[in-house]
Formats: sequence, C-alpha cells, structure tokens
Amino acid sequence: MAIEIKVPPLGESLVDAVVGQWLKGEGDEISRGETILELETDKVNLEVTAEDDGVLSTIKHQEGDTVTVGEVLGILEAGGGAASNGASPSATPQASAAPIAPADTTPPKAPDAAPSAPSAPSTTPAAPAPATLTAEEAGGRAAPAVRRMAEEHGIDLAQVRGTGPGGRITRDDLFNHIASRGPAAAPTPAPSAPAAPPAAPSPVPVTPGPRAAEEERVRLSRRRQTIAARLVEAQQTAAMLTTFNEVDMSAVMDIRKRRKDAFKEKNGVNLGFMSFFTKAAIGALKAFPQVNAELQGNELVLKHYYDIGIAVGVEEGLVVPVVRDADRKSFAQIEQEIVSLAGKARENKLSLAELSGGTFTITNGGVFGSLLSTPILNAPQVAILGMHTIQERPVVRNGEIVIRPMMYLALSYDHRVVDGREAVQFLVTIKNLLEDPESLLLEG
Repeated sequence: MAIEIKVPPLGESLVDAVVGQWLKGEGDEISRGETILELETDKVNLEVTAEDDGVLSTIKHQEGDTVTVGEVLGILEAGGGAASNGASPSATPQASAAPIAPADTTPPKAPDAAPSAPSAPSTTPAAPAPATLTAEEAGGRAAPAVRRMAEEHGIDLAQVRGTGPGGRITRDDLFNHIASRGPAAAPTPAPSAPAAPPAAPSPVPVTPGPRAAEEERVRLSRRRQTIAARLVEAQQTAAMLTTFNEVDMSAVMDIRKRRKDAFKEKNGVNLGFMSFFTKAAIGALKAFPQVNAELQGNELVLKHYYDIGIAVGVEEGLVVPVVRDADRKSFAQIEQEIVSLAGKARENKLSLAELSGGTFTITNGGVFGSLLSTPILNAPQVAILGMHTIQERPVVRNGEIVIRPMMYLALSYDHRVVDGREAVQFLVTIKNLLEDPESLLLEG
C-alpha cells in the first residue's frame, strides 16, 4: 500500500517551507515514527516522521525545494513493501534492468569491462559510475544547488559517484571529483566545449579552474533568509537610533559571588546576569511605557505586560525565545526558563509559540567578547537592549581613580516612537537599578 508523505500543518501564518535534509534515501526501510526528512520554516525546523513501517519508494522534492502545506514530498510503500524490499537488494539490479532495458542492452559489455578492470585498479572507481547513470538520471539524484555547481564547473554528473542517501550526489562528491581530475582539469574543458577556443581566453581555464575547487556554495536556510529579510526591513522601516551608557557591575558581581552556591543548591540553576538585566529592564519599561509598545499605523499600542525576548545564538543565526510575564517571575524562575529555552534553541526544538510575540528584547554580545555594538530592532518592537563584555577599567569614584568591572550598554530604539530624552533616561534607569541591585526587589 502506498502512503503519501505530505507537508504537515506548519503553524499559524506559515504556508510554505523548504525541504532541508532527507535523512532517508529511496529504497531505505523505515519504521513507524522514524524521522524521514526535515523541513525548514521561517522560525523553526520541523521533522516529518513515518506513519507506518515500509520502504521509501519515491522522493518527489529534493533539498532546497519550496513546498506548501499538504503537498506530497514522497511515497512510502507500507506493509509488505518493507518485506519485499528486504529481498530486493539482490533483486533490484534485475528489476531495474527491465524498465531500462533499452539503455541497459549496451551495458552487457560493462561486465566484460569489469574483469579487465582488476588489472587496472586505478580506473575501476571511475568506470562503474558513468556506466550505470545517464546525465539525466544523475541530475535527478542531485539537489538543485549541486546541479548548479556542476553546470558552473562544466561537470557531467553522470561521471560523479554519489555517496549520499540513496546514491545522491553531494557537494563533497563534486569537490572530490574536481580534485581527482587534478592536472587533467585543463584538457577536460577543451573536449566538452569545442567552441571555447575561439572565444575563449586563456586566463579562464587557468585562474577560475583551480580557484573553483577552493570555493563552496552553501544554500541559505529558510531561517537565515528570514533573519536577513527582517533585519533589512527593520533598518528600512524604522527611524533607528542607538544611545550608549556604561554600568559598574561591582554590586551585581558581589551578590552573585556571595549567593551563587546557595542559589544553585536551592534552584538547580546558576545565578546569571540575565535575570538581573531582565528585572532591571522591566523596572525601566514600567517607568517608560512607550518603550514597551508597538506602532500600528497611526496608533501606538502600549503593552501592560512584559514578555521579554532573550536572543540566543545558534548555528543558523540568532533566535529570540520569549520569557512570558517576566515581571511575575522570580530571579530563579527567569534563570530556569532562560536555560530551558536556550537548550531548546541549540537543539532546534523551539516551538512557534515560544518564538512568537515579545514586547522587548535583550541581546548579550558580551558572551562572545563584544565590547560595543549597535543591536538592530526586533520588529515590531520599538527598542532592544544590548549587553557587552565586562572589563576592568579605571574609573573615578569620590575623586579617586579605582578599578571597577564595567560594561557598556546600548539601547537601539525607534525614534518615531521614543524620543532621545526618554531613551537616555530609560538606559540610565537600567544603569541605576543594576548598580543598586537591592532596588530590583522594590521594582519587582
């Protein structure tokens, strides 16, 4: 029985996705509940699992293809299909020879070529691959990006052996093929493009040839494309401006030093900086409500709840999971939730609900060593707070030069909503709350 593998519902406002990676290839046996492929959406990656045991007989969309909800991704032969496929490893060559009989009537000589190959082991790897695949068949087993790369380098995919799932041709296969040609790369273009000599500049085969082998084209994930689009949109649609200040972290660091062991023993998490900054930001947002707002047309929507986004850096870019109702949570609850959300982000298991909304965002470039930066707005929010690395610097206190752990703070804001005076006062409020952490209890 054939079962269609379809694009599942993606969540609110999401209608399409990109095929990210097939974890199974055609002919692979699959168990019920096993992950077959991954889909990339604007916010999260989704796993598509098998509804029944069987064999993946057909892949209809390759990596990089855009698909919509309900569209068929592939065909799973369920039930007896798995059993029949178990015997098919030996039967497959005969079964496949039947449909391709016209093309396979010539390869009978290939077996004769095989015996002679042992005497020339160096030619053995290259011989089987081109003999079994036409260019059209090979192109069907390569992702669009791989096919484009092959065209750019003038490579016949029928000559490339695929090592991916189901014999698919990967970028590494292309690179290995280019490298294996070595010095023979120069003569190869000539036969494949006889028209090249008249128009063909001698520098072209010399410079691009070797350089091409050192280049790699990587498809941008759907999330990376969305991040890029939204960052550009934020800069083009908002009157973005950044104001700076610095905060003496002595008091916060002293509390953490004195209380960290007891805090961890009681709550199971470390007492980090993010809970202090979250609490300080909430205190400032209460004092300046227009910073906790959203501009919708000619109306300003003031939000009297505090869903704080915490930017987390992952392999595919920055994601911003949201700590809901952070004003109602204790330091321990905020730390626990941040640890949980960051772990899910790194494992790519965040849900759309955990990424949606947010009234204000905090980003910490200091964990990567950033001394100073200008964060970009997380639209439709009108402000974002940037934390940076802590450095011991000489500062003046009561007429004396002392060494203190200092951090630069940055507040980027939409000048259409927030005036410079309010932005500066907002940042000063955060500075004052952090330099007198006991006041955070009063603000909370």
